[in-house]
Amino acid sequence: MPIPVILTDRLALCAPEVRHFESSAAMWGSPEVTRHIGGQPRARQDVWFTLCRNRGMWDLLGYGSWTIEDRKTGAFLGEGGFADFQRGMTPDLSQWPEAGWVFVESAWGQGYASEAVSAMHDWLDEVRPGPSVCIIDPGNTGSRKVAEKCGYAFWQESSYRDATVNVFRRRADA
Repeated sequence: MPIPVILTDRLALCAPEVRHFESSAAMWGSPEVTRHIGGQPRARQDVWFTLCRNRGMWDLLGYGSWTIEDRKTGAFLGEGGFADFQRGMTPDLSQWPEAGWVFVESAWGQGYASEAVSAMHDWLDEVRPGPSVCIIDPGNTGSRKVAEKCGYAFWQESSYRDATVNVFRRRADA
């Protein structure tokens, strides 16, 4: 399936490609970036597998993740989209697209996350109307604000990999 390109005023959400790997590895290697996403920087091999997974979800599920770039400069800003991670947690999230997003530190505080996450949900609402979910570390107030701006509401507390996470859902009535 061709991966759609989404353009916003400042951003291009495009297919993950090999050319994004070094920037993605640098982002995922940052202790600050991963503080609320697993708590540990990722090894290069794990980042490579993430890039491949992000690309492959599109063929398997009809949705997946995009690489997020600055429209003017082409600079890598982050990644965001939807997945089914088969987490094996309670509640079972695999019945809905699970949203996720991550940005390089230099992009924080500039509204890029809200812009990208809103655009990816506009796309989801058009092609696959219905509920979606996300999990957010309890200390990640920035991501919680982004999720709430995009229509997510706290659903319940859960545990994933021996850590407490907050589960949010959007359009629960759809």
